[in-house]
Amino acid sequence: MTATTNTARLMPDIASQADADNAGPLDWVGMDEIAVPIRIADADGVLVQSPARVAAHVNLNQAEARGIHMSRLYLHVDQHLSREPLSPCSLRRLLRDFLESHADLSDRARISVRFDHMVRRPALASDNSGWKTYPVVINASMHDGAFAFELETEILYSSTCPCSAALARQLIQEQFANDFADDRPIDRAAVLEWLGSESGICATPHSQRSSARVRVRLGNGFEFPIIDLIDLIEGALQTPVQTAVKREDEQAFALLNGQNLMFCEDAARRMRNALDHDERIVDFWVRASHLESLHPHDAVAYATKGIDGGFVA
Repeated sequence: MTATTNTARLMPDIASQADADNAGPLDWVGMDEIAVPIRIADADGVLVQSPARVAAHVNLNQAEARGIHMSRLYLHVDQHLSREPLSPCSLRRLLRDFLESHADLSDRARISVRFDHMVRRPALASDNSGWKTYPVVINASMHDGAFAFELETEILYSSTCPCSAALARQLIQEQFANDFADDRPIDRAAVLEWLGSESGICATPHSQRSSARVRVRLGNGFEFPIIDLIDLIEGALQTPVQTAVKREDEQAFALLNGQNLMFCEDAARRMRNALDHDERIVDFWVRASHLESLHPHDAVAYATKGIDGGFVA
């Protein structure tokens, strides 16, 4: 057998060659849609693995440099997220490695991690439960040693229009006046029967599936309060969509909708008030979108805390 020598070859490195005609710094350079599994603690502290999509970037502040080291970003993402659970500390270390591996090119780094977080939710009235999926985005950045991170999610809920409810009540009153003349004595049993008939509910307010998109900036020293944030928003809105639904659950949901009539403006204010009282949240941005059943366009409202020129609507 003939022995062969495995000699390292000198391969061309085009990226190291300057392009004087196209020189200049760039705000961000990196990779999007990196597929990687992440592990994150659930409400009980149990680590849950989820498929994620990651965007990793650094700035390019050396005008004459042709490009960054893309492979270094990818390898750092793979090594860090495979080795340890996702947390503010792990992201801080990852961003620090981005910058150390690009010390001659960059002084800012950022990462975005997108995944679906599944939570088992009990039914409103029955003994059943089911799974709900919440899309989550975690953004982190580092500049001049300062680390910042944000948490974003979207929550689906039901909204019943207060104006439509008032108009429906007016029609029900008019129907009652027609069915029970002034010169006739009111019989309680007849009224109860009427209320349970289609004549008694001759009009219903319109309601629709709605979306609450929430982005919060968290203070240092806190973990990712994903479930706490979801619970906070669902508690403020009171009508989150359900999973397992029996008749008693549907009736309970109808009651919640009737007790929580809201325009998109009302929903945005409810969320703002809830977030304003959470000490972990430094800044926030919320959008309430009511996907109207009355017309083909959406009704939307935005609210922010806007600390030091932070999030803008």
